[in-house]
Amino acid sequence: MSLVDVSDVSASLFILGVVFLLLIFGLLSLGILRMFQQKFRAGWYCFGGALISFTGFMFVLNKWYL
Repeated sequence: MSLVDVSDVSASLFILGVVFLLLIFGLLSLGILRMFQQKFRAGWYCFGGALISFTGFMFVLNKWYL
């Protein structure tokens, strides 16, 4: 059994990752829900918001943690 060593991960990186993951996957799930409710425009807006959030997350990671 092998364990992953996460002692090098800073608290700010961990919190940033958790916040963005909750935002991105929350918007994706909300978009899927809106599509099932036949509210296609709101669903596409949620998918777009998730894509913008992912892009912002990648920008922040490349700018501050690379």
